[in-house]
Amino acid sequence: MNATPRRVPALRPSAQRVSALLAATALLTSGLFGPGTLAQTEAPPAQVVPSPAQAIYDEVNLLLQGEYGGLSTVDRPALTREYQGRLDTACAPEPTTCPAEKAYPVLEAEITALGDEHSFFQTPEDFQDFVASATGGNRRQFGVKLAKLDGESRVVLEVVPQSAAEEAGLSRGDLLVSLDGKPYTYEALRQARVDGRTISLGLERAGQPVTVNLTSRDSSTRDLPRLSFAGAQNNVAVLRIPTFLAGGGVAQKVHDLVAEARSRGAQGMIVDLRGNTGGSLAECDSSVGAFVPSFVRVARGPEGDSRTLVSRGARVEDGRNAGGVRNPQLWTGPLSVLVDEGSASCSEFFAYEVQYAGRGPIIGETTAGVGNTATRIFPVGQDAALQLTILHYAKPDGTPYPVRVTPNQLRDQTDEDLRLLTRGQDTLLNLGVQALAAAPTITQDRRLP
Repeated sequence: MNATPRRVPALRPSAQRVSALLAATALLTSGLFGPGTLAQTEAPPAQVVPSPAQAIYDEVNLLLQGEYGGLSTVDRPALTREYQGRLDTACAPEPTTCPAEKAYPVLEAEITALGDEHSFFQTPEDFQDFVASATGGNRRQFGVKLAKLDGESRVVLEVVPQSAAEEAGLSRGDLLVSLDGKPYTYEALRQARVDGRTISLGLERAGQPVTVNLTSRDSSTRDLPRLSFAGAQNNVAVLRIPTFLAGGGVAQKVHDLVAEARSRGAQGMIVDLRGNTGGSLAECDSSVGAFVPSFVRVARGPEGDSRTLVSRGARVEDGRNAGGVRNPQLWTGPLSVLVDEGSASCSEFFAYEVQYAGRGPIIGETTAGVGNTATRIFPVGQDAALQLTILHYAKPDGTPYPVRVTPNQLRDQTDEDLRLLTRGQDTLLNLGVQALAAAPTITQDRRLP
């Protein structure tokens, strides 16, 4: 599973396995699966040292042939041969020393031609950004997520905790109007982030003018779940899950916040997955376990099927304990889940499991469309990476997971909804609150097949 760009923690393929496979093909006079013949001599032939471009091309294509587990029907060996010809052309002026950078556009085009929207080649710059986002690492940022209105990304959707934006006092729904006394543009904001200079932002907050000073800095991208309350009686718990960051304690935080919501007398729960682009399937599974008593999923890949059971936040993979959470919780009251077109990968799994179990309505936009597969990031070359679909999923009866989750209550978000947000009104959240009146409840001992 993945998201548009970028979803699961990077895992390096076995160096021993890759080295062995490379050795097995090193006798070919051109690249992997390319034209060439074995030397017919009694003495062992001298191995040709590939250029850096050829080496990374070979590494990516070994993974493409051996690890791909998606639904593409493209002839992968033929694809490799076709793009080998393109690489040969690109490297013709310097065939033995061709730099790795020459292979990047060829690999990007090849993986695009695979026809799997979840798989793609990452340049070193792309991979560096991905690692920072996926692991909660530091990067230079303001720590704010924006939505586009009137042609510019200018409406604050989210403020990352402990970021410069939070310290400056930015809030969800703020409308960015000016920057250093000039009309606001996103490009000017981006340049100020890169330069690290202090800026003065003019805002509108619920119709009132506000000015804040802001300076970008290196800070963590980690953004854990958090709890707030809504509704006329302020007794509806809103659990915002911005990401399923690997190793970030997301699932544990979800269970802890469910316990807090119960202790504070919440009468209903809304899980907000808008803009959640995914992360770790393990974190997602255990998080779902706070709302769905148990569920089973079958993963299908090149090495066969595997079965995962999740119950009360604990995961069992093919009969083996795969971890869980401390003091697991189960929310039994009314539940609704908010999604949008930015909800991807693990958040689509979360929404689908809730929907499949009939646990509560899904409300919002049709999701991003990466909810039926798992991807893995394979570092290749010196600093680049290959994101590759390695599995696709089904229920035990063979029902495939959907590519996209279609909400029970479909509601596209419009510019008018964004304008209402700048005035303190969250249209989708209000629909989530209303839906709780008819949402089902369950008992503590309910088990699902």
